[in-house]
Amino acid sequence: MDMAERLAAIASDLGVPFIFKASYDKANRSSVSSYRGPGLQEGLRILGNIKKRTGLPILTDVHDVSQVGPVAEVCDVLQIPAFLSRQTDLLVAAGRSGRVVNIKKGQFLSPQEIGNAAEKVAGTGNTKIILTERGASFGYQNLVVDMRSFPIMRRFGYPVVFDVTH
Repeated sequence: MDMAERLAAIASDLGVPFIFKASYDKANRSSVSSYRGPGLQEGLRILGNIKKRTGLPILTDVHDVSQVGPVAEVCDVLQIPAFLSRQTDLLVAAGRSGRVVNIKKGQFLSPQEIGNAAEKVAGTGNTKIILTERGASFGYQNLVVDMRSFPIMRRFGYPVVFDVTH
């Protein structure tokens, strides 16, 4: 809550649009013993409180079709993790939620291929789609961003975000 309130104030002072992102479950951790988060129920309670108290729109990942409904009740943007960016059932369920769907391009996809994921969401009638570039695998544990991907992804007609955290 402290972080969300501070970031909301900074964004407001700078006049920068801001969406708060946090995860209730980091399901793609390398080690089975790594902390994954508070879980769906407690995580959505926390995210709901942040949204209510700060007025910020909220973004979080969904990892399974069963999570889409509960998450859509609380969050404004449903993010499809990169490792799940081709999962038809998840993309369709997210699209049917009516929420904005942010699809993170898997590091194994070309920028042309992310258009297929966007089509799966758009096929539900939901065109509130964001495409996120986060790099492509180059060797082992090394993501490289090919800047040529941005205009290619932009051709699909949706906003493109660059996730520089990877």
